Formats: sequence, C-alpha cells, structure tokens
Amino acid sequence: MDYIIIVAGGKGLRMGGDIPKQFLPIKGKPVLMRTIERFHECSPQLRVILVLPREQQDYWHTLCRDHSFGIDHTVVDGGDTRFGSCRNGLAAIPDDEEGVVGIHDGVRPFVSADTVERCFARARQCGAAIPVLPVTDSLRRVSGDGKSSHGVNRSEYRAVQTPQAFSIQVLKKAYRQPYQDSFTDDASVVEAMGVKVDMVEGNRENIKLTTPFDLKIAETLC
Repeated sequence: MDYIIIVAGGKGLRMGGDIPKQFLPIKGKPVLMRTIERFHECSPQLRVILVLPREQQDYWHTLCRDHSFGIDHTVVDGGDTRFGSCRNGLAAIPDDEEGVVGIHDGVRPFVSADTVERCFARARQCGAAIPVLPVTDSLRRVSGDGKSSHGVNRSEYRAVQTPQAFSIQVLKKAYRQPYQDSFTDDASVVEAMGVKVDMVEGNRENIKLTTPFDLKIAETLC
C-alpha cells in the first residue's frame, strides 16, 4: 500500500492575514483541498494522511462540509516542528506496512502527475527519491559575517521540491533518530542514516505558496 502524507502546519504570516495559508482560496477553493485533489487525480488508490495543528482541525472539517469535500483522508495532529509533524504522520501507517510513502507540502497544489509518478517509481526501485529542478538564477555564497560574498557554479546545485518519496520502512527507521538541526527536509533525515537519495525531474509549476504574489501566480495556474 502506498501513502501520501500532506504536511500543512503553516500559520501564513508572510501572507499578511489571519487565515493560515493552506486554507486561503484559489478561485474559491482552499489551497489544501486543491493539493489533496491533485494527488487523488494522480493516483486514486493513494492513502492520504493530512497533518494539521489540532487547533486548525475544526476549521478544516467546517471547510470540508462547506465545500462538500469527499476525498477520504486521515487527519493527525501536527508537531512542534516539521520533523515532529512528519513523524506523527508516519505513526498513522502500520509499522509492518510495505510500500512507498511520499511527504508533500500542503501549499504545493500544482505538482504534476508525471512528477508524482517519477518520485514513487524511483523510490520503489531505490528506496528514496526527491524531485528537483536546475537553478536558473545566479548564486552567491555569503560569508558568515555577511560582509562579503562570492559567486558559485549554479550547475552544481538543484532546487528541491516535494513530494519526497521513500520506502515506508526506510522512512520509519529514519524518523526514529533524534532530531538534528541539520534536518532541513525528509531527504536530509534519511541521508543522516546513510541512505542514498536519488533525484528525479520535478515540474516548474510545483511552487510553494508563501507570499501574496505566489497566490496571484496560483490564480493563473488554475
């Protein structure tokens, strides 16, 4: 059995409003519903686990009723950190389950079916896969004191997206590790255990909605 864990713990501070960004509407429908729908369209048999702060869950259930949202999903409590939220989501999967699990940002509603398929297929083969894109902007490395910088070769870097997909058993073992500050995403948690993470091609539209400008882009993508 394959799963997708959708992590939606943002408070939306950079959006400049009181409503968490995952609940903001894109053409009348909350971002988070569009994200869940996208995975359901990609693979209807995927088991969906939604990680939400407990204090946001009543509001989510109200939105589901108001929008007649009927895609089956399991809601679990968010943690104090993203690491804790992902661990809570994994705990909703039986310990003896085999298959692949993806972890996805709730505010990335435009992941393509091809990206999802590439991630899950490679994880099934190799145990761990993440979607990436080439960096198109020039990059500079800033010194520790912030007073100087130098250019770096952007061809040596990739921008990382989600879903990040893993063998269920690999990811469960990885999340038994104590938290480290170096854990910036799920791939870094798995790599700390010595597991190689493969890269697959992502898609440009798979943006993370963080600012009001991102919402304007999202309106054009729907």
